[in-house]
Amino acid sequence: MMSNKLNTFARVRELEGWKAVAFSAALLERMVPNYELFCAAANVEDDNVLRKCLNLIWESLLSPKSKINFSLQLEKVEEATPDTADHDSFGVYPAIDAAIGVAACLNLLLKQDMQGAVVISKLSQGSVENYLLAMGEANEDNVRAHPLMEFEIEVQAQLLDYLNRASHQKDACKQVKELALEEGISNLGIVIDDEAANS
Repeated sequence: MMSNKLNTFARVRELEGWKAVAFSAALLERMVPNYELFCAAANVEDDNVLRKCLNLIWESLLSPKSKINFSLQLEKVEEATPDTADHDSFGVYPAIDAAIGVAACLNLLLKQDMQGAVVISKLSQGSVENYLLAMGEANEDNVRAHPLMEFEIEVQAQLLDYLNRASHQKDACKQVKELALEEGISNLGIVIDDEAANS
């Protein structure tokens, strides 16, 4: 377990091309529900901007010839990113992490930031850590040993193991999405609405 913790980010850094995007999209499947929950609680309109965008990212992976304007999608995500100044609930923070994560994936697709997968890997782990500390379920010393954090690191390692062996893009993308959603919970342990994830 310890070796995974030490080299998750190093392993993510080695991902290239569609594998980096697939890894990112799989992690985002576990982050976007936090954004959707925040939007529902805060009565935010356009609560499905990130979901639509994530669906388009999957579409580009499954049908590489599809023409999608990711620059336009990036603008939409930036507009839909909540501001901490407007909200006083903790939920705004994982919602922001999810939005930044989707933007990072778009920048990866646009070849603006080739380290987008690392950004998302760190954001996802950071979201879990901040949540556990904020809820008083862990402190700085033992947060890494909390089951939710261990599960987050384990999921990332599983995705990496699978992608490192994968060769067929379409099959691999379907599989990593299934792996990410297997337990039916977000990275914060929130139950995911199956319909949204599969739409």
